Amino acid sequence: MDILYKSTRGEGGEVTASQAILQGLAADGGLFVPAAFPKLEVTMEQLSKMNYQEIAYEVMRLFFTDFTEEELKRCINCAYDSKFDTEEIAPMVKAGGAYYLELFHGATIAFKDMALSILPHLMTTSAKKNQSEEDIVILTATSGDTGKAALAGFADVPGTKIIVFYPKNGVSMIQEKQMVTQRGDNTCVIGITGNFDDAQTGVKNMFGNTELKERLLSKGYRFSSANSINIGRLIPQVAYYVYAYANLLKEGEIADGETINVVVPTGNFGNILAAYYAKKLGTPIGRLICASNENKVLYDFFRTGTYDRNREFMLTNSPSMDILISSNLERLIYHIADNQASVNAAMMHDLKTKGVYTITDAMRAQLGDFLGGTASQVQTGEAIAALYEQTGYVLDTHTAVASYVYNRYRQESGDETKTVIASTASPFKFARSVMEAIDKNNAVYSDMELIDRLSATANVAVPQAIEDVRTAPVRHNTVCETEDMQKQVEKILAL
Repeated sequence: MDILYKSTRGEGGEVTASQAILQGLAADGGLFVPAAFPKLEVTMEQLSKMNYQEIAYEVMRLFFTDFTEEELKRCINCAYDSKFDTEEIAPMVKAGGAYYLELFHGATIAFKDMALSILPHLMTTSAKKNQSEEDIVILTATSGDTGKAALAGFADVPGTKIIVFYPKNGVSMIQEKQMVTQRGDNTCVIGITGNFDDAQTGVKNMFGNTELKERLLSKGYRFSSANSINIGRLIPQVAYYVYAYANLLKEGEIADGETINVVVPTGNFGNILAAYYAKKLGTPIGRLICASNENKVLYDFFRTGTYDRNREFMLTNSPSMDILISSNLERLIYHIADNQASVNAAMMHDLKTKGVYTITDAMRAQLGDFLGGTASQVQTGEAIAALYEQTGYVLDTHTAVASYVYNRYRQESGDETKTVIASTASPFKFARSVMEAIDKNNAVYSDMELIDRLSATANVAVPQAIEDVRTAPVRHNTVCETEDMQKQVEKILAL
């Protein structure tokens, strides 16, 4: 079955997977979604005998139907190679009554590597398939991890440039250093004085600026996105949830067909949406538990049916989740509105103009598998300390939010369904917060000293990604006001 894509806001007709990947964002400002959902064509028993690359192919070929087998396998094999520090790509660790799916073994030690290692290959293949002669300008906002993973993926890729905006005071020291030391003649990194939502809104505004788009084309450029608003970013994430289930089956932890729950620390909603898509494929997933930090707009949404971003923006020790406008939720809204683009478009208009929308009772009825949970910074630290004391296993701050939410859900519900927790980043990316949770006497140490102390505490070698930035020179030091983001892009591209 050929799978085509259409906008969540209804305009522009249907496009192929490669066209959707190349465009990133639909022309009407909506997000591309599959016009129909395929089903897995191999059994879980068969998948349990496959490695990560083979499972990724079985998933992605269902969605990217205009790619040939040779094209798609080349993209997959170029992505999931020695850049990852384990042949498993995404190993699973059983600790504290849950299964932690470690998604941080790539080049930048965060889950974004799982998709951003393959996106450049999907995008350049898409450009060739569509005879696109323009250079692709990747324009991306980041809350900390997408930026570095995208920079690493697109650095010095012919025919591309990448411009990343990040909140100057809203990421960890390691996250910032990873970005501002990035090599590559086609890379640009810019801090903004606002928060992630400001950066994301600025990027979306540039995507929707017709006059800017025409000037880009006159200079031989076209915009595309590396955020999870790009379907080429989202679909590769579906693969690791299918892989997680197949791996549990392989290890004898579950019976074939047994339902599992999934808990995901969530900001922009792409990672848990990928789990929802895996369920739509036929993966036996029960509860989809959305874990939020103190920016709990998603928790409130699943509890009340109202999405309201009109609240104080909180800076927390899990900065990649410091988000009040969860872009990927739009895809779920479209699906639960029975694919009625007009319903979704009206709600997105309300979000933009009023900062709030409320779904209908009929839509809420379709969210029965979703559940929200939240953890404060104190509770996040408690979750890190508790699991370390119990098992010796060390979590980063984002995964700890999910761990806390899972344990509270388990206690309150009595649900003992086997559960996979998406472990989204290495604890080394947030060493200060992690070590302060384990030992309150760490404040006197520098950030790099804390990394070495964490290595000794967790009995895990310091990742190469951290070693690489210890002495790396800063190459990007531009900071701008939010309203000047477009001026910076015009300057970089000499428009």
